Amino acid sequence: MKDISTEIRKKEWLEIILAAAVMIAATLLPSTIALISTSIFFALFAFFKPFQSLVVLIPYVIFRSFFIEINAGMKLIGDLITFVVLFRLLLFNLKNWKTWFHFKKFEWFFFIFLVFGAIIGYFTGVSINAIIFQVRTFIIMYLLYYILSRSYLPRNFFVKLAWVTVFSSLILVVQGIVEKLSLRTMWMPEAWSDKVLSSTNVVRIYGLVNNPNTLSLIMFFAIGAAFFLRWAYKDGQYKIILIISQVASAGLLLLTLSRGTWISTFVFVLFFVLISRKWKLLKQFVITGIAAIIFVYAPVNLTLIIMQSIGIENPEGREVTVGGFKSRFDATFDSENLELMNESGRFFYIKKGFEVFADYPVTGTGFGTFGGSATLSYDSPIYEKYEIRSDIYGGKNFYSDNQYIQIIAETGAIGVILFAGFLLTMLWMFWKDRKTTFGQYMFALWFATSAAGCVYNIWELKVYTMFFFMLLAIYSVVRNYYPMLELSKTEREQSN
Repeated sequence: MKDISTEIRKKEWLEIILAAAVMIAATLLPSTIALISTSIFFALFAFFKPFQSLVVLIPYVIFRSFFIEINAGMKLIGDLITFVVLFRLLLFNLKNWKTWFHFKKFEWFFFIFLVFGAIIGYFTGVSINAIIFQVRTFIIMYLLYYILSRSYLPRNFFVKLAWVTVFSSLILVVQGIVEKLSLRTMWMPEAWSDKVLSSTNVVRIYGLVNNPNTLSLIMFFAIGAAFFLRWAYKDGQYKIILIISQVASAGLLLLTLSRGTWISTFVFVLFFVLISRKWKLLKQFVITGIAAIIFVYAPVNLTLIIMQSIGIENPEGREVTVGGFKSRFDATFDSENLELMNESGRFFYIKKGFEVFADYPVTGTGFGTFGGSATLSYDSPIYEKYEIRSDIYGGKNFYSDNQYIQIIAETGAIGVILFAGFLLTMLWMFWKDRKTTFGQYMFALWFATSAAGCVYNIWELKVYTMFFFMLLAIYSVVRNYYPMLELSKTEREQSN
């Protein structure tokens, strides 16, 4: 991929629309039929249209929670696309099988970290299923990186990914605002609407991803996609719709009241501007933020204030609650909230994590033992010993909401060193390429991701790692890090 093309053929859009239509239609089918039909369709689609299927992966992963809530038969689409495309890549390059094993240093650190955590978990008494579940969570989106970083990418691939992200974000914006103004009674599954939320969360927008933090992170990437497309279309084409997308996505990001993403966004902007010295971009970021407040955040909250003042309630009798920046940050330092976090929230998990580390300082207790994806679905063998429970999550299954304390508890000093190697060797790649715009972007994104890891299990969040590894893969192709493998002859010809 020597340059970027903004030309997307009508046939390509029709293929993407067809795949999206199949997903939507499948929600109306019985679960078993949906599982079989989508499995067959997307297995074939991924094999014969590998790059198009990877583009379609973006809206599927974004809306996966919604699709599965409506129809459980749709849960295999993402894995099918990933593994079928990987199979095709290896199948078409059997003669060059030695090139399959070209890895960068950060990948070796990552692999050793996964093997180490799995082995320690096994000896701690974690079930094989739980260990596989945890390893899969870490590695599934890395496979996208493996595929894309070693493939001849179509020149318009980056543009297609950006457009699909923008379109998906606009759907989320419209639904999110309707959700907010209808007091969670419209345009969302009934099971989500009926869920009882805490007083601090009831004012937040959960969207069609059913999580305000995940929603805000999607908006973060959507804003970046709109900025990229404005740069790609140098003639100003689509400028209005892209500006609207930027402002709308920024507005929804604010309405999610997601402090972690606000901090990550600030960190990204700070490091990007500092390393690039592009002060005009800082001006654009500030203008986008102000416009988001004026045209999205303020009107939505003003409407709610008016509804509150005249005593409007929804049919279920829910009162109108507004919420905002001040109340969100006040809640952070509220004595009652701090006490709750200390008893069963983030502070509680951090303290318990260090208790585990104190007992197992070298190796930790292994994958599937403390606050990771596996412990949401499987029992941990150490929770009873450490009296770990969570009033917030309604039981002993919880996310640590801090990637680092999970790594410290589960893999000890050795795991910390391995994961630090994974992160720091990656950072060194970006630092060496700091004079290019792409290198500057990845450098800033690395710091934003690291900041997010303090409040989220960020490397286990599929939506985030999908975007991160796809961007990292495109960056790797631009920098020619690997011997190229053939995924599609047509795309190879177009990329040259």
